[in-house]
Amino acid sequence: MSEEITYADFERVDIRVGTIVEASPFPEARKPAFKLVIDFGPEIGMKKSSAQITVHYTPESLVGRQVLAVVNFPPRQIGPVRSEVLTLGFEDENGAIVLAAVEQTVPNGRKMM
Repeated sequence: MSEEITYADFERVDIRVGTIVEASPFPEARKPAFKLVIDFGPEIGMKKSSAQITVHYTPESLVGRQVLAVVNFPPRQIGPVRSEVLTLGFEDENGAIVLAAVEQTVPNGRKMM
């Protein structure tokens, strides 16, 4: 377990739900990855992300899927892609990433409480 944090610390991490509207291969990445465009609703808009999720997903299976992402990290340049959000997931027993998601559809841009 990590070091304890306060609730105020948690509140500083802005985790939002968004819908993947585009997903494509990212052959320039050092590790297999997809380029994603995620719709976070009118307040935040469309954001790009690079995600190493090629084991369990295809680009076609990702479009329309709601995912969770940290939207208040500074952007990172990953090869030719500027990743604007950190898409969240968990490692399975083999180290492949499984996306964190909501159980039921919620409006894009809603903040994790």
